[in-house]
This record gives sequence, structure tokens and C-alpha cells, in this order.
Amino acid sequence: MKNIKSRSLKKMIPIVSALMLSVLAVICVFSRLAECTPDYSDAMVFAAKLSLPAGETIMSEEEKIVESSTKKADTTSQSSDKNSSASADNSSRAVSASVDTSTPTKEELDKYEKEHEGENKYEVYGTNITGSGEKYDNFYIKQNASETIDVGKELESELGFTPEKTDKPQVLIVHTHTCESYLKYDTGYYYESYYPRTTDNSENVCAVGEEIAKSLNARGIVTLHDTTQHDNPSYNGAYDRSMETIQKYLKKYPSIKVVLDIHRDAFSADSDGSMKKPVFTTPDGQTASQIMIMAGCDVDGIRDFPDWRYNLRFALKLQHKAETLYPGMTRPLNYGDFAYNMKANTGSLLIEVGTDGNSLNEVKLTGSLLGNVIAETLEDNMK
Repeated sequence: MKNIKSRSLKKMIPIVSALMLSVLAVICVFSRLAECTPDYSDAMVFAAKLSLPAGETIMSEEEKIVESSTKKADTTSQSSDKNSSASADNSSRAVSASVDTSTPTKEELDKYEKEHEGENKYEVYGTNITGSGEKYDNFYIKQNASETIDVGKELESELGFTPEKTDKPQVLIVHTHTCESYLKYDTGYYYESYYPRTTDNSENVCAVGEEIAKSLNARGIVTLHDTTQHDNPSYNGAYDRSMETIQKYLKKYPSIKVVLDIHRDAFSADSDGSMKKPVFTTPDGQTASQIMIMAGCDVDGIRDFPDWRYNLRFALKLQHKAETLYPGMTRPLNYGDFAYNMKANTGSLLIEVGTDGNSLNEVKLTGSLLGNVIAETLEDNMK
């Protein structure tokens, strides 16, 4: 009997020891948390790091954006260095875009039609909006501001920032009116129930911002894309909320030089219900939406926008580059007495990509091409 008890006790010793070690380990972890972390949120991250495999940490969505963008830029930069001998062919990358512009399948269209069965539908027709305002070289500008500018002089003047070759973020894309959306398909008509707003970021202006960011990151210019819905649930106050987002990024990443607020314009329907959409034909024969660049002015100083002239120069350079690479891409540049959130820094602009008459394919293609335009402009001004 004694031998049986002895053997049982010997078997229990390692089990009890293991339990005690586990308890001690837990106590040790919590004591380390108490000593090493100043608040509860840091403690959670610290504890998570202890439980994750070596080298893994929990990142915020913003940090994930930065890491992903930086990796893409690094990969492209290395690839570009290896192929520098082929620089004579580099202009071709400004013509092409890697956007899927395939037409919807019959099944998709049948489903779309069934969802709107019994509704009236109205024509959507394309038009190229240009030729109004003052012409300079290959583009037009509408000078609606209280001060008329010398377009040529401003176009040739230096920017208010200096683009760099760096792995740090230089471009931030935001959306004040994030829920502005487009026609799902390019069918040549829209249904009477069409409402061009959605919280689905794959069908609103975020889809355009994503394509711009992809193009820029593919060119080695690290770009962050924030998809916060500043107009949801309330449309009022969206500009204040988006400025808060912008300031947060500028404070955390002082390397950011360009802030793009990407919107979608809207046209009123004609008397018969038909609606026009601004389009142009790309060099490879595809149909894409036009853009309209906004450039503000603050001559009397009432808009707290003292450096507006620098932002205007950036707008002019983009307009000129866009028409050089993709003739017909731009509507006349809108220069007027407004500021919006352009006062965030000297590289801030508001750009309208398409209207509510354009399809997702058209605006996503334009987003990709616009990324090329911005990249070329920044590269032209790198020191």
C-alpha cells in the first residue's frame, strides 16, 4: 500500500509543479504589465505581443496602411532601379492602367434589370467638357476669383513643397463626402430610383481613391488612403471632420506634402430625364471620366488661406501634365474664391472625379491614370 501511495505521489509532483509554474507565469505577466504599461490600451497591446509568434504585433488600421504602402513603394523602387537602362520606355507607364474595365456579364445585368423591374429608365450620354474659360497652352482655366492671375508665370513658379525620393509617406488621400457614388454599370441609362450615395466603399469615391493610391505606390511614392466616412451619418460638418482627419495624419507623418480630397461632381438631369456624363478617350481607346481640379483664392485673407498661391501652382502643374499625358482628361480648372480644406498645407487640392452619371469602371480607370499624372508631376519637381 505504501508503495502504491508513493508511486501516486511521484506522479502528482510534476502535475502540481506544472500548475504552479503556470500560475507563476500568469502572475509574472500581469506584474510586467503593471510595471511596463502606463494605460489600459498599452497593456492590451503589450499582452498581445507576448502571445503572438516572434516578430508579430498588433497594428492599427492606419499603421497597416502605412506598412502596406511602404512595402509596395520599396518593391517598385527596387524594380525600377533594376530596369533603369530602359528609361526611354518609361513614358509608356503613364499611358497604361491596370484597372479591370471589363463589362458586366449577362447574369449580372439580368440581376440588375430584375432588381429594377417596372421602373422608368433614362438615357445617360457622354460628352467632353472643355473649351470654356481662358486657354493656356493645352488646357483651360476658369478665372472666377477676385484676383486674376498670370497663368504662365504661376505655372513656371516653384511649388510650396519639395517632393523627395523617400520611403516615408508623401501623399494623403481623403474623402470629405465619402459616400458620393456612381452608376454600378455603364449601361447607357439609369433607373428612376437611382440614388448616388452609398456607404459601400467599393462603390463610392473610396474606389477612386484606392486606384489613385495604387498608381502612386506603384511608382514608389508612398501614399496613404483614409476611408473614414466623414459625411455619414451626418452630411453637415463633413469638412470639419475631414480636416480633423487630415491634421491627425500631418501631425503623425510630417513627411506628407500632398493632400488630395477626392470628390464626385453631380449634374442636373435634362428636361426629358436624360443625364450627361463627362468623359474622354484614353490613348488606348478606353472611355474614362473627366476630372475637375479646384484651386482656391484668398486675396482678402478672410478664409485663413495665406498660401493659396502655392496650391494654385500645384493645381496648374497637374492640369498641364494631365492634358499632356491624356488629352481631354480635364474639365477647365476651377479657380475661385473658396478654400475648403486646401489650407491644410501647400500641396492640398480638391479634385472632382466624374459625376453621378459616370460608371464605376470609368472613374476607377481615371483614378489609376490620375495617379500617374500626380506621380509624373512630383517626379518633375524632385530636387
